Amino acid sequence: MALNLIKLAVGIDDLEHLDKRQKQWRDKKTGRYRHWTRMTPKRDKELLDGGSLYWVIKGMILVRQPILGFSEDEEDGKAMCVIELAPVQILVQPRAQRAFQGWRYLKADAVPTDIKRGGKLFIDPTMPQKMKLELAKLGLL
Repeated sequence: MALNLIKLAVGIDDLEHLDKRQKQWRDKKTGRYRHWTRMTPKRDKELLDGGSLYWVIKGMILVRQPILGFSEDEEDGKAMCVIELAPVQILVQPRAQRAFQGWRYLKADAVPTDIKRGGKLFIDPTMPQKMKLELAKLGLL
């Protein structure tokens, strides 16, 4: 059973804003998105076995990104853990989530389900994100 992480997207307004911010920190060699955090997960092997990072935006779990790896880097002279993510956002059934600090582990049986249509992940790039979110909240996606 895969283990996942959940993290607040602090200062992020919507999914487009998250994607824009992540593109700024994209690894130019691998194309992976990179997210820095102070603490390194101790259960990294379980996370790399199909785990994802679930993002909480404005109090709602909205999207996940598969975790591809971990590395170490420095920021302002402090050691940091870099979570390497797939450059894709997979919409999940929106679910309210209270605020917390840092990241938390999220077991596979506690994750929101992916939004699918016709057995495939449904991410229509032409539909505005606000519309997708409203339709998902209504259970129509």
